[in-house]
Amino acid sequence: MNSPDHHNSQLSTDNIHADRRFGVEHGGVHKPIHTSVQYGFERVEDLIAVFQGTLKGGFNYARQGTPTTAALEAKITGLEQGIGTVSFATGMAAITATFMTLLRAGDHIVSSRYVFGNTNSLLGTMEDLGVAVSKVDAGSVAAVEAALRPETRLVFVETVSNPGTLIPDLEGIGALCRERGLVYVVDNTITSPALFRPAAVGASLVINSLTKTIAGHGDALGGAVTDTGLFDWQAYPHIFPAYRKGDPKQWGLQQIRKKGLRDMGGTLSSDNAHRISVGAETLSLRVRQSSATALALAQWLQAHPKVAAVHYPGLASHPQHERAARLFKAGSWLLSFELRDSAGLNEVLNRLRLPIKATGLGDTRTLIIPVAPTIFWEAGAAVRAEMGIADGLVRLSVGLEDEADLIADFAQALG
Repeated sequence: MNSPDHHNSQLSTDNIHADRRFGVEHGGVHKPIHTSVQYGFERVEDLIAVFQGTLKGGFNYARQGTPTTAALEAKITGLEQGIGTVSFATGMAAITATFMTLLRAGDHIVSSRYVFGNTNSLLGTMEDLGVAVSKVDAGSVAAVEAALRPETRLVFVETVSNPGTLIPDLEGIGALCRERGLVYVVDNTITSPALFRPAAVGASLVINSLTKTIAGHGDALGGAVTDTGLFDWQAYPHIFPAYRKGDPKQWGLQQIRKKGLRDMGGTLSSDNAHRISVGAETLSLRVRQSSATALALAQWLQAHPKVAAVHYPGLASHPQHERAARLFKAGSWLLSFELRDSAGLNEVLNRLRLPIKATGLGDTRTLIIPVAPTIFWEAGAAVRAEMGIADGLVRLSVGLEDEADLIADFAQALG
């Protein structure tokens, strides 16, 4: 994996001091939690201007955002080096708002076949609403290109697939989307901007489930959509006339905010925005340690005679290892493995003392879950087979425990 550089150092510094740079009331170092739902004005002209979008930085009703969520959005925009961000109550709300506000019946999406189970379910809902979906092996840009149609509007991928850890041809797909004028949406949740910035490969919009890597403590739900400024929204046919004013680079986000927050109500609370913002301050430190521990554990598991396979981008045996090493600063915290004797899987997991048997990702604590009977159960056996999810696949989200303690715990459980 790439070594840390000045870019990473600057990321941490800018992130930690983000609130102070935008001005904080009474000299506080954190943006306070604004609980007010309504926001008043001395002049009715200013209230009108906020509604019409001509007064920048104004607030009218908390469903569309508060000073606290705005401070978090500015922080995420800086982390992703974008031009603006809209925050949501969850990562799924962010993805849903992006699809629902930018697409119409008759449109077509090309998506990676290996996506998060809930995202896969959402794609099924989009099909029910009249949006065609093609799921391809996005590890090859040729597969994405072969799936394109005249009515294709959007290509969606995740930087690292959950739980199989497959990595798309992020660079090739970015070049293809630029050439074809397609919206390129990249879910950066597992890598986070601490390890990778999708703007570098031409992403139009970047999704982060803030609940996971960025917040990092398993105590707040949130999601975000960041515009990189690389897509020409003037050429996009589905921008409503009301939003075709002002800076064209902001048209896409304006529509996502108005339709996704004002109309659909997927609003992030100020309380959770504050928790996420404080959690984000240790982002680089947490990702650095969890990535190092995940790599050590993956190497140890790979050498164990009872383990049939380990899936982790930092391993030389991973099919996209070279791509991961070129693009990402480390392998992140997600790994999965399969036992040779899958019948004894539950017994092994029950013997583990440190990993918490729970769903969720990107926590300070290591989380472990058997994939097929839980998070991919609803998808069915055929879909699991298509996505390469074996019945005995186990997903790990590696936390901040000491490396030696985790390995010792797996040694006793497998022994």
